[in-house]
Amino acid sequence: MRFQVLFVLLLFTCLYLSVAQGSFGNCCLRYVKTMKTSVKKNIVEYRMQETDGDCNMRAVVFTTKRKKAICANPEDKWVKDQMKIVDRRNQRTSTTPSTI
Repeated sequence: MRFQVLFVLLLFTCLYLSVAQGSFGNCCLRYVKTMKTSVKKNIVEYRMQETDGDCNMRAVVFTTKRKKAICANPEDKWVKDQMKIVDRRNQRTSTTPSTI
């Protein structure tokens, strides 16, 4: 009987830990301080990570051409500048007429 209770408690503990770790799977846990120019040129988009139920910190998540996610502090000047550059680049490519 004691073994069964211990086994069930151990099972619930493992399940709890796996669920708790899974909730941070898509969240930034730290920021990069700077970014090389070559990496900045490969950024294709970004998204804002807000402090909602899953994520504990606010961040800008840049995505590169190779689908790599890079987390940055939205309060940093270089991050705001990079967001503007990406917006201009994406606006320019979306307004360019495609040739058939």
